[in-house]
Amino acid sequence: MKSLGTTVSVGITGMGSSVPGRKITNDDLSKIVDTSDEWIRTRTGIRERRVVDENTATSDLCTEAAKRALKDANVDAKDIDLIIVATVTSDMAFPSTACIVQKNIGATNAAAFDMSVGCSGFLYGIATGSNFIKSGIYKKVLVIGAEVLSKIIDWEDRTTCVLFGDGAGACILEECDDAYGIISYDLGADGGNGHFLTQPAGGSRMPASIETVEKRLHYVHMDGREVFKFAVRAMESTSLESLNKAGMELEDIDFLIPHQANERIIKSAAKRLKIVDDRVYMNLDRYGNMSSASIPIALDEVYRKGLIKKGDTILLVAFGAGLTWASVILKWSK
Repeated sequence: MKSLGTTVSVGITGMGSSVPGRKITNDDLSKIVDTSDEWIRTRTGIRERRVVDENTATSDLCTEAAKRALKDANVDAKDIDLIIVATVTSDMAFPSTACIVQKNIGATNAAAFDMSVGCSGFLYGIATGSNFIKSGIYKKVLVIGAEVLSKIIDWEDRTTCVLFGDGAGACILEECDDAYGIISYDLGADGGNGHFLTQPAGGSRMPASIETVEKRLHYVHMDGREVFKFAVRAMESTSLESLNKAGMELEDIDFLIPHQANERIIKSAAKRLKIVDDRVYMNLDRYGNMSSASIPIALDEVYRKGLIKKGDTILLVAFGAGLTWASVILKWSK
């Protein structure tokens, strides 16, 4: 136990992820909407995405990812103090998806809540969870980023249906050795431009009605051009802010794991940050944009592939609905 006045280091002690088995390729989509494999690949970098069946909800993917993270960390579910689920596709308005996960994994001693921050959600969750540990309130926090976007996208709209996929990624946060763990983070929002990426209907502003369904207002609506411009700017600025807070330079970063939205966005941001391609991880060609699940699934992959080692400095950066942005710098502690 740290003495009063000392700083607690918080790191990731376990990782887990879950994606549906069903794949939808670009060629599959070309049979549904006016598009082609070449059109999608050249504009996004996406080749295929995973999609759940009609009986699978966000909490199901969360539960599987959580169990794998618990096993990897060698932590019993009853020892988890807090569960944070970042998602925009909760099972229902209430109870929270986090409470459903709590029941499913048997984390009977955990507090639980959801947060809705779009694609930035997992990093907001890490920042929030780590502060609960640093404050001494909790010791073990489960953070999950998960989405079932296939159920809120318009499969007749080629500008959005080609982009998104389903999945969940989870991590366990605990106190770690002082030389490792979360070094800095930056969170931000621009609510004034939130209208560029919305799901208009289904809330208290526009409850479900025959009219909202007929007008297809329960689906994702996005101004792709404006989101693209925002994304490149935000990913650069929030990364530099986290580096500044950490007292680091770009040369100190061993690995960049960005939100997997679009290959052109990632490459543009990496170029502005002067980070070479072999230090940038991308898997969106296989999964598409999984919103809050993108970064934890990518982090789980690089960890399990042995692409990162203990002591590596990793930059995680995202942008999302809100509009929001977030970045986290950590020294890998496993």
